[in-house]
Amino acid sequence: MRVLLLSAYDAASHRSWHQSLIQGLVDFEWQLLSLPPRHFSWRVRGNPLYWSHQQRDVLEQPYDVVLATSMVDLATLRGLVPALAAIPTVLYFHENQFAYPQGQSKHGVIEAQVVSVYSAMAADCILFNSDYNRISFFQGVTALLDKLPDFVPPNLVAELTHKSQVLPVPVSVCTPSDGGLPTLRCDEPLQLVWNHRWEYDKGPEELLQLTERLIARQLRFTLHVVGQQFRTQPAEFEAVRMLLDKHGSLGCWGYVDEREQYLSLLRDCDVVLSTARHDFQGLSVLEACALGCTPLVPDALVYPEWFGRSFRYGNNDAALATIESWSHLKATGQSLPQTDVSRLYVENLLPVYRTVLHSQSQGNSVS
Repeated sequence: MRVLLLSAYDAASHRSWHQSLIQGLVDFEWQLLSLPPRHFSWRVRGNPLYWSHQQRDVLEQPYDVVLATSMVDLATLRGLVPALAAIPTVLYFHENQFAYPQGQSKHGVIEAQVVSVYSAMAADCILFNSDYNRISFFQGVTALLDKLPDFVPPNLVAELTHKSQVLPVPVSVCTPSDGGLPTLRCDEPLQLVWNHRWEYDKGPEELLQLTERLIARQLRFTLHVVGQQFRTQPAEFEAVRMLLDKHGSLGCWGYVDEREQYLSLLRDCDVVLSTARHDFQGLSVLEACALGCTPLVPDALVYPEWFGRSFRYGNNDAALATIESWSHLKATGQSLPQTDVSRLYVENLLPVYRTVLHSQSQGNSVS
């Protein structure tokens, strides 16, 4: 089966997703077109302009199915390249533009919201990486349509919902079962890792507040702050670094270039911490859990889908109490509680992707 895969804003999580599919579904013939993750507003709106002109020969090849991320302006692209209109298309939502924190949405988010609605209308099947993503998208679409003055299709949300389903990004790491759980070192401080993009929506203010309180309690801990960095970043990160350094709790700091080195760090940590204000799947947390970390995450967003109540906190008081409890467990040689995310492993999700793509391509086979 021939699959055209379109990734219009190819961020790290998007690359991880399509690499898992291409490397796992080796009997498929893949054609990938991607664009770099910068100039967000232009990238989302400009991808059909560039691809229809510069990659037209690739787009006009015979494919069984098109798999596109929600950053692709699918409706415009299918209009500019009529050959694509006849090919079944699956639209994948890693995120949606309706559920970012209020007051700090990206520039051009309204236009991106409208593009995503038209793309969903143009697709034959819509996939979301979590139910939280799916629900918040349709809530956002409903709210947007309610603001329009007239001539709004009454059943649009129901029609889009009917052709949608949840299919997470596969977690693809070497799990502890492949080499055994790491040896518990009760003589070491509790090893915490915060592994997210260094942006406002991942909660740097909350991270700073929690760090201050951990230090004030004089807990023995090491905090590793890693993840993707950008040219500009919230000032709270430097404040966190200075506090940790002064307290002697500073671990690995900054982006880890080598994938194996990064995974090795996760294997050596006890707890993976999230302070996110939004997460549509929380792939970095899930990867850490697959490598043996215990999650400590907000009691909101996508996290109730993946983790039980004991791994979620409602405020910093609760987070602090949990870290104190887990620190005591480690200091006395007891194991921290674990959670099972194996249902999200690549080997368990690839068969579902295969089924979805085959079901969409039936009746349109060119292979």
